[in-house]
Amino acid sequence: MVAFSGADPIGVLIGAKRPSGTLIHRIAVHPDHRRQGHGRHLLDSLGSKLAILGPPRIVAEVPEMLADASGLFSASGYVQEALLTDYVLSPSTRAELPRSLRAGPDGAFVIPVTVDDLAANGLLGEDYPQTCWERSVETLTARKDEIAGLAVASDERIEASLLYIKDGGGAEIMSFRSFVEDDGAGLNHLLSRLGPGSFRFPKVHPAEFSKECLEALGFRPAGVHRLYAARAQS
Repeated sequence: MVAFSGADPIGVLIGAKRPSGTLIHRIAVHPDHRRQGHGRHLLDSLGSKLAILGPPRIVAEVPEMLADASGLFSASGYVQEALLTDYVLSPSTRAELPRSLRAGPDGAFVIPVTVDDLAANGLLGEDYPQTCWERSVETLTARKDEIAGLAVASDERIEASLLYIKDGGGAEIMSFRSFVEDDGAGLNHLLSRLGPGSFRFPKVHPAEFSKECLEALGFRPAGVHRLYAARAQS
């Protein structure tokens, strides 16, 4: 959506739509036209359209440093649902882990997996934890040709899985889950197979992983986004 002053474009809203909701990916107003209600008008116009066309849920993931953007969403009726934390795992923090954790679970073996493999095993279903937009099941499915994966497997089941996209000397983690109680040994075993680089795990929802669990695995927080949500109204 674009806002105009006469013939001049002065504001823009870029979104992405799915059956489950709409993400406000970017919203911006020209510096000479800020604090005149244009940003709120764009949000209200989007809400009016989605109240008719659906879906009614609208979300935005706003970097914590953008105080003006947070103020805009709050003033427009959006409610902060959660804080999404960016995590980074560096070689130095991995070296601090106890040897027992770095070694992996007893008898574990690692196999390559794809997004389709996890879906076929029922691991991308309704019980999948809430995540940021970029790492949701819909995104994993849409980007499956770009995504590689590893899993810790036994004779009966997949015990832990890791989906990732290589990024220079490191990787961006797209999905990271354990399906057994092993104090993180399976997850660490998978991380060790990615090599010595730094790994990014962006916008982790608190329902997806606890801060304590990730820090025990060697991850450190590196940034925060505020998850805002609203329901479309005409």
